[in-house]
Order: sequence, then C-alpha cells, then structure tokens
Amino acid sequence: MDLEVKGVAASPTSQTQPFSGKKKPLHEGWNSKSRLFHDPFLPVVPPLDLGRLVDSDDEEQDTIPENLSAPTGKYKMKYQQCKTEMIEGHKQYSQRNAEKGTPSITHQQSLRNKTDNKCVQGEEAITDDLTSLDRKALLQQGYAESPYNAQRSTRKSHAEIVAAEKKKQTVAEQVMIDCLSRAVISDPDQNLITEKQESDCILPDSKIAPLRFRKRTLHETKVRTHSTLTENMLSHKVEFDSRIISRNGRDACRELMGFFFTHDQSLTIYEYRQFGKNRTNVLPFIQKNIYSHQHGRRKGKQYQLDDFYIGANLTFLTSEHPRLSESMKERTLLTLRITNIDQTALDFLKTDSVEHEDDITSQETKDRLVFKTIQDVLKEQLHKRGVRILTGLGKYLQQLDKEGNGLLDKADFKQALKRFHLEVSEKDFESLWLILNGNGKVDYGEFKRAIIGEMNEYRKSFVRKAFMKLDFNKTGSVPIIEIRKCYCAKTHPQVISGHSTEEEIKSSFLETLKDACSKSDEVSYGEFEDYYEGLSLGIVDDKDFVNILRTPWGI
Repeated sequence: MDLEVKGVAASPTSQTQPFSGKKKPLHEGWNSKSRLFHDPFLPVVPPLDLGRLVDSDDEEQDTIPENLSAPTGKYKMKYQQCKTEMIEGHKQYSQRNAEKGTPSITHQQSLRNKTDNKCVQGEEAITDDLTSLDRKALLQQGYAESPYNAQRSTRKSHAEIVAAEKKKQTVAEQVMIDCLSRAVISDPDQNLITEKQESDCILPDSKIAPLRFRKRTLHETKVRTHSTLTENMLSHKVEFDSRIISRNGRDACRELMGFFFTHDQSLTIYEYRQFGKNRTNVLPFIQKNIYSHQHGRRKGKQYQLDDFYIGANLTFLTSEHPRLSESMKERTLLTLRITNIDQTALDFLKTDSVEHEDDITSQETKDRLVFKTIQDVLKEQLHKRGVRILTGLGKYLQQLDKEGNGLLDKADFKQALKRFHLEVSEKDFESLWLILNGNGKVDYGEFKRAIIGEMNEYRKSFVRKAFMKLDFNKTGSVPIIEIRKCYCAKTHPQVISGHSTEEEIKSSFLETLKDACSKSDEVSYGEFEDYYEGLSLGIVDDKDFVNILRTPWGI
C-alpha cells in the first residue's frame, strides 16, 4: 500500500533494507529504519520533506479532493451525540458553579446589566449643583454592588477573631499579674513585719543571711500580708477595646484594651504592641486608679459601670499621665472611644449594681436631641456632596487653627459653615455651642462630630484597618505612590461592564482623595478618615460600606 502525505509518495515495503546492526550517529536521530529493530514487517514512513510544504491556496486545493462523498448516517449520529454531551456538560458546569457561589456567565451578564441600569439611574438623579469631583467620588459607591468573595471573607474573619482573642488573653494575663504583684509588694505589712524581725534579738543562723540583706521576690518571700486583693476580686471586671480620638495616624491606630474593676471602681488601660512577626509587648497605657470624667455633663463625677458602652468617651488629663507621647501632651485632654466591650460580663455585673436615673442622664438625652435635629437638617445637604464638603471642611478648619492646638472660637465655626453653605439656624447653633462649651474655644473635631455626626465604630474599624495596611511603617501618613500601588479597581462594576478602565477608576479615586490633602504627595490619617466619613453619609447599609473598603483594598 502506498501512502501519500502532501503529495509525497512513500516507498513500498519491498524497498526497505534490513537492519545492518551498526549504530547510527547521534546526529542522524531516530528515523523509520530504526523501528525495524522491533518489527521488520512494519511499513516505513519516510522522513518529512519540509521543502515541499508550501502555504498556498493552490496546494490546499490539490490536497483536498472535490468529489468527497457526503457523511454517512453513522457519523451524523456520532456528531449529534457529541454535541449533546457538550451542551449537557456545560449545563452541569454552570450548575456546580452556581452551587459554589460563583455566578454563571448568564448570571454575571444580568448582574452587569442591573449595575449599568443603576449607574444610569444614579447619574440621572444627580443634580446640576454637583461638581465633577462629587461625581468621581460617587463612583466609589459602585463597589457596594460588587460581590465579595464570601469564602475568603469567612476565612479572614475567623483568623482575625482568633488573633484578637489571643491578644485579649495575653493582655488580661498581664493585667492580673501586674495587679496582684503590685498589691503584695506595695503592701505596708511588708515593712512592718520586716522591722519587727530586725528588732528581735535573735541571733541569725550562720547559714542564712539577715532578711534585710536577702533579695526578696514575690515567689520566695515568706511574709504574709493582710491585703484583701485576690484573683477572685479582680475577676469581677469589664473588658473593652478602645481607640484614641485623634487626627494623628500613629495615635489613632494604637491598639488599646481597658479593664474596669467593680470592687473598687478602678480603671486601667493597656496597650498591645507588636514588633515584627514574633515579638510582642504589653504595657500599661493608663495606670490602674480611680478616675473621673474631665469633660461634658458628667465632669468631676467618678466613672461607674453605666459609663461603659460601645461609643462612650473616656476623658483623662494628659498632665496626670507622663508616659503619653508628645503629640498627646499637646492637648489638655486625652479622649478615648470604646469600640468594643464584653457585653456578657457587663450585663452580669449590672444585675448586681443599683441603677439610678439622675438629672445628668436627662440632660444628656436633651443634648442628643439637639445634635440629632441639626444632623438631620445637614444630612440632606450632604447626601451627594459629603466627600467634598467633609474633606474641604476639615482642611479649612485646620487652616484656621493658627496655634495648632485644635481649638477654634465661635466666629471661626460660623465662618466655616457659611463658606461651605451649611445652613444651621441661629437658635440651633447657640444651643449647640452651650452644650459643647458655652464660652471660650471648642475642639473643631468635636464640633464636626456634633453637627454632622460620624459613622459607627463598626465602619470606622474597617477604615482604620485599611489605613494600617497602607501605613505599614506606622508613620501616620501614606505616600500617594503607595496608595496607587495598593488600590485595585478590577472588580469595579464599570470596569467589569467595560464602561471604564481600571486606570480611569483609580485616577478618579486619587483625584478626589488629593483634593482632601494639604500635601500633594501624601495622605494623613485624618484626611483619609474624612474621605470615607463623607462617603459613609450616602450609604445606609453597613455591609455595603464595608464592601467599598474591602474590595479595592483587599482587607
């Protein structure tokens, strides 16, 4: 039988030569004759002549016969069967992806169409008073519609919870050790018993040195004190997480854990610090003592169990705590915000305490109503312009602060409200001013929180988490170059639908963020927080807001 490949005829088997037994040089390679060593009766396939292979239409027409017969019913049946199997396989694949949470192609297309319609409706709803910066800032809200990887999010959340519990356990153990050690060592009974033993005229054992010459440690001492502080008493406590209210990024991102002890109404706060991957340290931030409010309606009153809840502020005089950083000592007051609390322990301890309603509580309720009235009025004005107004207001108030202490007077605040077209009635403004201070100057951060409000601690925790990821050197500010590197716009709905490119979405974000910065090449924590504070005003659901932070920053 003759074989023909591209017009090249194969030599018949009768022309083959038997194997000679000689080794072929390596450069000749493996050819058809070497296969005769296994079976001399196999037909020989000649070497391919590449010189005769041409890429032309004539050659193609020569090699494909024109008088091909129509395919038989057998092959038609096989083709139809193969086609059916491919369709069924594709359906099963799409079904498996849908069960795993991965949307199919048709489902993805419907999501894109839905997002596109929402974007179009949102653009139509935007009024003419919005600037181009407002429109670019509103593009960030598109991430709320972007589906986040739920499986990856669950793994991350579980790992974060385990790490947080480990930190709390480490800090709690250190607090117990410090409190019990201090109670024993500082007990006056130690000195009294030592003096009594020294006054006794008993000759000391020659093998044992006098007690005053021996180094006494907590575990070696034989002195029994009459201190009533025990581990059981210290266990009646409320643990809480807190943060420093500050525009300084290094201070605002510190990890603080506090403890309130009900047996003596004392309070202590510790800081968890991590150096590298393996080295950690737990240090007291606020020494254990009995403290009182230093600001607000409760000024001068001692801290009680009712003062501890998520969102509560704890104020301290910086002059009483010399270990604070220089940036904190610049202010008269140190304000801490409770971000998380052991609700189970709090409820258990509240059942044993006597709750009472006083005049201060009713006054605070009235103050909150005044704040809410002003915030509701301004919320409509800031609904679409929140990012531009809040970032601009923060930068403007900082410029008015010539002394750098964060305090401004009444005229400065009125001027700022007028400049940014924030309309507050004279009556509401006077009521607000009396609540905040009454006379003198007010911290402009506190003023902003009073008239505009602020996002809840759950949202703010993700803002801090995103900034801490960017500010890995813990300097308090992040270069714009690093933000450009870390920001990811791949999953933005407009990028998925093809209406915008990744670079366009990234440039829009950086342009609106730069407008909030006092320096063109870096972003401070306060400016970063103001940006997302303004964006938070137009987002009702916490999950949507968290998606806006998780998706581009990967947290």
